[in-house]
Amino acid sequence: MWNPQIEAFSATRQVIAPDLRGYGTSPAALDTATPLSRFARDIEELLDEARVESCVLAGLSMGGQIVMEYCQRFPERVRGVVLADTFPAPETPEGRLARNAMADRLLAEGMGGYADEVLAKMVAPYADASVKAHVHRMMTTTDPRGAAAALRGRAQRPDYRLLLTRLAVPALVVVGADDEFTPVSDAEAMHAALPDSTLHVIEQAAHLPNLERPAEFNRALAGFLATRIDPAPDPAP
Repeated sequence: MWNPQIEAFSATRQVIAPDLRGYGTSPAALDTATPLSRFARDIEELLDEARVESCVLAGLSMGGQIVMEYCQRFPERVRGVVLADTFPAPETPEGRLARNAMADRLLAEGMGGYADEVLAKMVAPYADASVKAHVHRMMTTTDPRGAAAALRGRAQRPDYRLLLTRLAVPALVVVGADDEFTPVSDAEAMHAALPDSTLHVIEQAAHLPNLERPAEFNRALAGFLATRIDPAPDPAP
């Protein structure tokens, strides 16, 4: 998911890409639901293990909601946030039904059909074929139990809109111009709510601009880190 950013920033910064529970090579969740609070605690435990006291925390889509949950629970450890292609509103009754129904479907059918259906929204139809193949592979190799548990957890998602208005750290809000899941209007609303934020809309990208347009995403992230996070040099005597 974050390979282009790991490659771009690891030479000069400590970069940690969490392998969320139930995804990648992490064990599938034993519980039927993995709430965002559980993911946030996992991040806390990972930072403890790595002996990282504070960090800039970045998340995309569900990852952005994990970032918001983490900020609510562990604000003292956050120096800045990157909220990409995500939104802070609570789940709706209709959304809860849809996510739980999709969880049932994934457990019954596996990931293949779902991946085929949503790929054109995950990445833009005009995206590079290698990006499409990479995203499709990530989805189809995910354990359905992990994905289903995350869906049920997101169905319980609380409202983070008030949290954003009180966030006391710099924020970078990024969104693909052609994102259908979390459109530009959602990013603009977050930008307006946050006390200290920068909004960057990436053209020619859909829901995964960090993979679809990595050079532009990395430029936006590098600029944010350089201007809003890195300490200013001491003034000359």
